[in-house]
Parts: sequence; structure tokens; C-alpha cells
Amino acid sequence: MKRATFAAIAATLCMLLLAACGSSGPVRRVSDPAASIQQLSVRADGSWSLDLRLDNFSSIPMRFDAVDLAMTVQGQPPATLRTSPGFTIGPESADVATLQLVPPAGAKIAIADALARGSAIAYELKGTITATPEDGKPRVFEFERGNALAPVPGLPGVMR
Repeated sequence: MKRATFAAIAATLCMLLLAACGSSGPVRRVSDPAASIQQLSVRADGSWSLDLRLDNFSSIPMRFDAVDLAMTVQGQPPATLRTSPGFTIGPESADVATLQLVPPAGAKIAIADALARGSAIAYELKGTITATPEDGKPRVFEFERGNALAPVPGLPGVMR
């Protein structure tokens, strides 16, 4: 009899443990978004066409409402990257916003010099990204990251 009681108690505890491990659905994790320059094209008039990659590392869709970043190249005064994409990026996915801008003279010269030498150039993005999680309120995320761009062989004036 004691053995049957022990087995019943053990079975009950196992079922309770399994029930506690179950979840009521997928985990809804909101992670800081990120931005990077996917491509920078120097146009004939010296202005830039810049493809800004926006990454959603969250487990739920996020609507990207505003991006306000300063792009520094070799310590030159920053170019302002400001856009209101207004699109939604799915979980753990990315999309691109294209910006047209007239860069400050120092940044323009630094990029032109890197293109002429055929060498990479470091850049830094710093500022805020405003995004709204699905069924949530808008959140402002502070962002800062450095990376580099290199000339694309066969495409004059283009860096990736």
C-alpha cells in the first residue's frame, strides 16, 4: 500500500511540474533595435543616397516611427540621418529606409578620399530610434554603434 501511495504522489508531482513548465504562448521579448548603413552612394552633385538598415531583434513585430542619428566619419562634423519610416518590421527581421542628404563638407571629403584610395572608412551612428512594439506604446531607444564602409568593386561612388 505504501508503494502505491508513493507512486501516486510521485505521479502527481510530475504532472504539477510539467504544468508549471508550460507556457500560455510564445515569449514576447522586446529588444533594442539597431541601425547600420547598408549602402552609401555618392551622386553626381555630391549629395548622398544612403540605405539605412533597421534591425528588429524583438520576438514580436515593431513599427519604426522615427530615426534620428548623427553619422560621424573620421571625426568630421556629423551628417544628420533623420527619417520617419512608418513601416513595421517582423520579428527578428530587418528592412531598409533610403535617405537623400547633403553631407557636411568634412564628411563629403572623407568619403570621396576613401573612394579615391579604394579603402574602407570607419563611421559611427549615435542617436535615437523610436519604435512601437505590436500592441504596445512607442518607445525611444538610445543607439550608438560603429562600423565601416568599403568601396564596391565595379560600382563607382558606392560603398557598403
